[in-house]
Amino acid sequence: MSIPDYMQCAEDHQTVLVVVQPVGIVPEDEFFRIYKRIASVAQVSIRDSQRNLYIRYRHHYLPENNEWGDFQTHRKVVGLISVTTCGSAKEWPQTSDRFHSQKDVFGATLYDSRLLVFGLQGEIAEQQRTDVAFYSSYDVCPDVEKRVEDFVESIFIVLESKRLDRATDKSGDKIPLLCVPFEKKDFVGLDTDSRHYKKRCQGRMRKHVGDLCLQAGMLQDALVHYHMAVELLRSVNDFLWLGAALEGLCSASVIFHYPGGTAGKAAGRKPSLAQGALTANGISADTSSEIGRAKNCLRPEDIIEKYKEAISYYGKYKNAGVIELEACVKAVRVLAIQKRAMEASEFLQNAVYINLGQLSEEEKIQRYSILSELYDLIGFHRKSAFFKRVAAMQCVAPTIPEPGWRACYKLLLETLPGYSLCLDPKDFSKGTHRGWAAVQVRLLHELVYASRRMGNPGLSVRHLSFLLQTMLDLLSDQGQPTHTHTHTHTSKGYRNPDEEAVSQLPLKPGQSVTLTVNIKVRLDFSGGENLLQDLNDDGISVTGLPSSSPLRQVLKPRAETKPLGSESSKTDYNHVKTLEAVMTFKYSGGAGKVEGYYRDLTLGVHVDVEPSVFFTRVSTLPATRTRQCHLLLDVFNSTEHELTVSANNNQDLVLHASECQRMAIQVAKFDFDTLPQPDQEAVRYTNPKLLEEERLHTQASMINSTLGITWNIISFGEASVEGVLNQLVLEHLQLAPLQWDVVVNGKPCDCDIIADCKVGDAVPLEVKLTNRSKNAVGPFALTVVPFQDYQNGVKNYDLQDAVTFIGSNTFNIDTVNPTEDSVCMGALLFLYTGDFYLNIKFQDDNAGQGNEVPPSWFGLPSIHIKALEAPIEAGA
Repeated sequence: MSIPDYMQCAEDHQTVLVVVQPVGIVPEDEFFRIYKRIASVAQVSIRDSQRNLYIRYRHHYLPENNEWGDFQTHRKVVGLISVTTCGSAKEWPQTSDRFHSQKDVFGATLYDSRLLVFGLQGEIAEQQRTDVAFYSSYDVCPDVEKRVEDFVESIFIVLESKRLDRATDKSGDKIPLLCVPFEKKDFVGLDTDSRHYKKRCQGRMRKHVGDLCLQAGMLQDALVHYHMAVELLRSVNDFLWLGAALEGLCSASVIFHYPGGTAGKAAGRKPSLAQGALTANGISADTSSEIGRAKNCLRPEDIIEKYKEAISYYGKYKNAGVIELEACVKAVRVLAIQKRAMEASEFLQNAVYINLGQLSEEEKIQRYSILSELYDLIGFHRKSAFFKRVAAMQCVAPTIPEPGWRACYKLLLETLPGYSLCLDPKDFSKGTHRGWAAVQVRLLHELVYASRRMGNPGLSVRHLSFLLQTMLDLLSDQGQPTHTHTHTHTSKGYRNPDEEAVSQLPLKPGQSVTLTVNIKVRLDFSGGENLLQDLNDDGISVTGLPSSSPLRQVLKPRAETKPLGSESSKTDYNHVKTLEAVMTFKYSGGAGKVEGYYRDLTLGVHVDVEPSVFFTRVSTLPATRTRQCHLLLDVFNSTEHELTVSANNNQDLVLHASECQRMAIQVAKFDFDTLPQPDQEAVRYTNPKLLEEERLHTQASMINSTLGITWNIISFGEASVEGVLNQLVLEHLQLAPLQWDVVVNGKPCDCDIIADCKVGDAVPLEVKLTNRSKNAVGPFALTVVPFQDYQNGVKNYDLQDAVTFIGSNTFNIDTVNPTEDSVCMGALLFLYTGDFYLNIKFQDDNAGQGNEVPPSWFGLPSIHIKALEAPIEAGA
């Protein structure tokens, strides 16, 4: 195993592992919606028994980790749930084959599997099958959870039979030697009849049966088997498996003592159920008494001693680094509950020095981030801050091709509490200095640098001024700054071929005529992920997942690559459009023309047209104004030449061959209501799907014409965003039907407009709502909340002494009918100079009456007001 699971905890040893994966092309959001519903079935009470089965779900699991399943059975994939989209009966055989191929990956360990098929209706979907469930759509699948429960019960039956089979004493039979992957070559040619070898086989099998008992809810039996395994394995110095038997003993004891779990907030288990696992049950009665249990179960303090011993044995094997690291993390979680911080820090110190071989930069970021969280868990806040800072620096390591300054800055901000640093200057006037000044100065310098590299000079200056304001006397001469760094359509510019030909006529003997033919094609510019397998994300993901990791491939499913000969491969995935045409020329001249003769020439034209640019990803961000937004497009140059991409009111973007860059275009939100609506006849007689497609096409055309995206290499072309505009982005681009206008001191305000006023003057505030929707809305209550923003994560809402309202700070808007508007009037008084912001919060007073308004309709601007010094009047 190469990649540790830092989320592992002791109670995971009693879970069975189920992998949930998409088959073929499944939309990412639909897959995760179904995955969440599946994962909600985290524990199942087994019928006719007082036992529970706990399930751990993963949507990605390395097959190499599965090979350690005999060593610790909770690492073994015993269940597979595949999710697939299948639109027609024709696609079903291929879908079924893919499901069987997926089963083969984990085939040796699977107890059972299920396939959930969405979108298929008809004869096939009416089959009654236990291993396949058919649903008409992702929205209509009410019994997914019930299906999963039945599936879990079938896993339990197999687990129980394996437990009973292996638990029975087969002294007459040869017990197989269970191995971890790297041991197999060491046992070739061993004397299988020696007493030493047999004891090793017995000890390992006992430990394995202990794992099965723990998973099957037989906690007491598990404790007995682990104790026997420890004695057998200790007698033959089988250290790796002795460590596993000791860790099993610890896990079972932790489950007994801490039924609520040790994973903190993530634990969703019910204490009574975990305790219930100790009671007698229907399938195989657990007849032990309380006395026997107390004897076999480790005391809380002994659990930690056994963890230490197990970890020392794991440490003897360099190939068991991941097992050792995860055991350290599990022990820390137990110690955190026991409030034994000093001992927990010893385990963490050990974890820091475990060598896992060559880690990628992202794996290092993940490792240091988790160490930071664990130190925080045990109250070592400064140590936690140190590791978070190491993770931040790792985000911008020299070896990373595109340093993630944003991620670095975000992590640095999170270290502030650990270093007793608050970015509110008021905190520094409250007495003596807290924390290590030298480290704080260094951290502030790092924040200054990171915010500048992130492209936010204003924030950089803010941090720098804070540093000077609070710690000037702590800066060395060198540290005090003297200054601050603040064929797609082919070209359209040609003449018509007829005119071009006529201009070259008449032809003298031996001469030729050259014609330019314009071809205009509508193409799909949405680039599939298969084009970008090796392209990195911009910035670094702090979750520690490499861009090329298999998990990323699950998150963004690629189109399956088909052999070139297959029918739809070219058009579907290569975005190549084939055009064929016949051109007919008739020409005559000289004596033949006089006699009325002419020649006829027919030419076949075959053209493959391919986009020069692809939009590989599209998303939106709010702009400074509420009626605008930023459309973010990742543009990929698929040609072998450098090209320039342009858009209306936007800077040109130069892309080298095979380069991908992000283009941000600020656009006014679109009022799609102004587009022509289909007449009633069309609505009545047209397929709804076609109408929807037509509507989306019309919206995309409106966006295309506004954006005006063009590219230029040798010739000039236009690029359409139609293929990549998914519904989510369309919703964000759409102008909300409720229009909010705020006027301060007679000046219309939006986020980037600053209203100014004089201290001590009444400042009129006007909020106007225009209802452009088709229904009446309201009543609403609006509350105006003033605050100051220090631009570094700190916002000050404590402004009673600085801002006062003339009258109330709450406005009420009655019901507003379609096309009508409603205006609220109020006034404020600023008592001090400074920059102030107003946050207008709304409350729908009509909630629960079926007239709920989507939150996206409340695009209220955040108001920025600058209160200036009032001019001094001439005294008497």
